[in-house]
Amino acid sequence: MPTHTNSLIHETSPYLLQHAHNPVDWNPWSAEILQKAKKENKPILVSIGYAACHWCHVMEKESFEDESTAAIMNEHFINIKIDREERPDLDHIYMDAVQAMTGSGGWPLNVFLTPEGKPFYGGTYFPPRRAFNRASWKEVLDGVMQAFKERRHEIDAQAENLTDHLLQSNSFGLQQATAEEVFVKEKQEEAFDNIMKAADKEWGGFGQAPKFPQTFTIQFLLRYHYVRTVKSVSSKVSPLGGDLEGAAFEQALLSLDKMIEGGIYDQLGGGFARYSTDAEWLAPHFEKMLYDNALLLIVLSEAYQLTRRERYREVIEETMNFVQRELMHPSKGFYAALDADSEGEEGKFYVWDKIEADELLGKDAAIFCKYFDITNQGNWEGKNILHVKQPLEDFALANGIEVSVLKKILENGKRILMKQRDHRPRPLLDDKVLLGWNALMNTACSKTFEATGDEQYRQLAIDNMQFLLKKFAGNKSAGFYHTWKNDQAKYPAFLDDYAFLIQSLLQLYEITAESAWLLKAKELTEHVLINFSEGDTGFFYFTNEDQTDVIVRKKEVYDGAVPSGNATMAWNLYRLSIYFDRGEWREKSYKAVNSLARVISRYPTSFGTWNCLLLEIMSGTHEIAVVGKDALSVHQEILREFIPHRVLMASISGDDTFPLLKDKSATDPASIYLCKNFACHQPVNQINAFKSLMSSEGTNI
Repeated sequence: MPTHTNSLIHETSPYLLQHAHNPVDWNPWSAEILQKAKKENKPILVSIGYAACHWCHVMEKESFEDESTAAIMNEHFINIKIDREERPDLDHIYMDAVQAMTGSGGWPLNVFLTPEGKPFYGGTYFPPRRAFNRASWKEVLDGVMQAFKERRHEIDAQAENLTDHLLQSNSFGLQQATAEEVFVKEKQEEAFDNIMKAADKEWGGFGQAPKFPQTFTIQFLLRYHYVRTVKSVSSKVSPLGGDLEGAAFEQALLSLDKMIEGGIYDQLGGGFARYSTDAEWLAPHFEKMLYDNALLLIVLSEAYQLTRRERYREVIEETMNFVQRELMHPSKGFYAALDADSEGEEGKFYVWDKIEADELLGKDAAIFCKYFDITNQGNWEGKNILHVKQPLEDFALANGIEVSVLKKILENGKRILMKQRDHRPRPLLDDKVLLGWNALMNTACSKTFEATGDEQYRQLAIDNMQFLLKKFAGNKSAGFYHTWKNDQAKYPAFLDDYAFLIQSLLQLYEITAESAWLLKAKELTEHVLINFSEGDTGFFYFTNEDQTDVIVRKKEVYDGAVPSGNATMAWNLYRLSIYFDRGEWREKSYKAVNSLARVISRYPTSFGTWNCLLLEIMSGTHEIAVVGKDALSVHQEILREFIPHRVLMASISGDDTFPLLKDKSATDPASIYLCKNFACHQPVNQINAFKSLMSSEGTNI
């Protein structure tokens, strides 16, 4: 066990603690360490990664654990380690800088700063010896040292140029398109066409390997199909009542189906890995992130509402079981991630030898191994990643076995292999709890309850929200914090944290009809408007106005691994403008959409969340209010239906606090009010009559 420790030993982040015993004198980011760099006139090395990052581990073992390399770093640099998930604000800034310098980015991210904190050089992974057409890490250190001593004026000039570039690239949002340019169906058709140009029509997904789930794009396709073709929300006979063969519908479901059948999905334990290294979803990068599973649960819930395909419900249940089993804190918070590696090898926890499977499964081994493609030669580096090459019903028919018998064999085999897998050394758990990622998972709990009606998911959403509001809240003026561990919350919350939390409160209101959640969403929105607004553009900064340790207050508008915080806030403002009749909030939402009009439809896979909002604004939002004796039971029935563009309120006695419930008398049975685009139908008292009203609207755009 190494005896040397550095300043990271006092941190709570698992990623930082992994480096606490490196011979490098790492420091966490702080005002004190930045001041030290100025005092000693040394360049700063900022190295950014995260606990589940495979190549971060590789570079640590090759370079940061090497005594001779550490000696160079300690003598000539101020060395700072950052967990990108704790400080996404810093990661965004320095990732942009490295991408501007090199044309690419990723993690580990290694960037050199002047003593004033301005970037002048950087890259990602560097090997210990020159390889892969990359300089070695020691060569990079020597080059930076020499340049800093001999050509300081060039370094300062490069740093100023990069900082100016970051400021300039952050100045968008001042140009506004007209409503005639933005809110027209041609924009949505352009977005759809561009998505389909990138679509892999054989294996699902979009673009080439490596493949990421791109849930925002799939969600847009489901909703685009709905507003263009769906004539009925009733799922009794036909869940669509429209064109089941539409290209949007087919590509969305193909993408989900292929992921579910692939190795990116854990066929034994449930849950999805971060991404696939190949086009066929076979070989994942085995890390499991909370946010990926939350986002996939959300879109799977919508797909299940739309289709009632039983396999989607099974995957929802399996993934929720995984999250609760492996990513849940006893206090009902959710941990951040599971590492890709165990015992020093990527994926070792998840892969199988054919001999091992045969011994464990006995007489059922042949059919089980054939179904999950377990072979003697293996399908990945000599081992086997379980995946499905043929849908269950087709496989059963081709192999002359009853579907029910096959299901029993597979379920029994999965239990046996899971029991054996549980004895293996486990991947590292990143056990910090992040506010924004938890909020995404909270939304997933609400959506899975909507889709399945399983009460445990609603209760989990309530329990998790109570945990978040208790553990992450500072005093009223300070707002919320970003991360929590060991009963300690720290770092001021970022825009994404607030945006996702407000959205989850709105979803939680919709499944509970408890107005306290809606009022809390309004309160937090007012906090964001005061502390994060840029001003004239309608956008929000990523950091609050009191944060002073960043060289640029970034505005993030692209969807990345998680939805755009600005897009989510635009969605929140739009919805809240309906709940509270706040026209200025609706206009602020419209303004943000307007300023991105030229890129939303042109690059739809980078703006999926914006496209979903634009689609809703164009097609209109169903305003549904249920008032009367059995309002809550009627409310539950409406939740089961796929009505993606809606606000839903329910009250036993009415409530003049909210415009949609005002002046509505309680009836027995409850009355269902449906309005849209400034026009209202006569209220009805039966759920079937409500479905008929929805059906009568026909195509929405």
